[in-house]
Amino acid sequence: MKKAFGFIIAALVLIVLLFVTGTVYTVREGQQVVLTQFGKPSGTITEAGLHFKLPFIVKVNVIEKRFLAWDGESAQMPTRDKTYIQVDTFARWKISDPLLYFKTLRDERSALSRLTDILGSETRNAVAKHDLLEVVRSTKDRKPERTDLQNEKEAVFEPIKIGRREIEKNVFEIAKTKLEDIGIELLDLRFKRINYNQSVAPQIYEQMISERQQIAERFRSEGAGEAARTMGKMEREVKRIESEAYLKIQSILGEADAESTRIYAEAYGGTPERESFYEFVKTLEAYDKILDENTTVILSTDSDLFKLLKGSKSE
Repeated sequence: MKKAFGFIIAALVLIVLLFVTGTVYTVREGQQVVLTQFGKPSGTITEAGLHFKLPFIVKVNVIEKRFLAWDGESAQMPTRDKTYIQVDTFARWKISDPLLYFKTLRDERSALSRLTDILGSETRNAVAKHDLLEVVRSTKDRKPERTDLQNEKEAVFEPIKIGRREIEKNVFEIAKTKLEDIGIELLDLRFKRINYNQSVAPQIYEQMISERQQIAERFRSEGAGEAARTMGKMEREVKRIESEAYLKIQSILGEADAESTRIYAEAYGGTPERESFYEFVKTLEAYDKILDENTTVILSTDSDLFKLLKGSKSE
């Protein structure tokens, strides 16, 4: 009898526990709940805390309330100028309408699949409408660091109209509207990585190398021109300095000769005998400079140099 009574008590306690646990449930921070009766949605709970429900009839379906990540796979797509590129995209999203979300998608796996379809499609459409430069360049206002490398017909950076940021924004706006219909709010979307397709990468790299070589050659030619101008200036400056130095030297030598002549004149001048002796000495110095054993000189009879020879011969 006692065993039967204990068994009944245990059964009653178990029933009460099952009733209590089936009635009370907890919604945590970062969660929201969709309640269903026999598989059909009957309400939502978005506030954290302790809540009650009908046991066994109402089922609690927990849905994330926090920001969620979507990381798309790298996909190959063509640009408007027929260049195939690999675009890797990522986004952040949250469940804004849990009841609509539950009705259309049920779980996060289905939501990620729908995000892949919508975001991948809109990204492909946006890339196909723009040239490669528009997709790669982040802003349309980018300016080259050096503007002296190009003339009016040549530019280092080709002008663009939109830029990657604007393309991302367009994809975001279109996809956001479509995702609102399934209870999802798109928070942000970005192109994480853009690479050239492997089949065209070698040609692209060769073109990039060629463009860099052209710019490098332009630098070299400018450097060579500047070096030539600098060397020309230097040579002109050296010649000017040498010319001025030579002029100064000749001026000093002239002044020295004049001073020497003046001193000689003062030393030997004043009387006919001194003047004749001075003339005799200077003539001998001239003979010493112009005459040697291998020199043949032809002088006229009225030459000043011939006078001394003529006089000595007559004597």
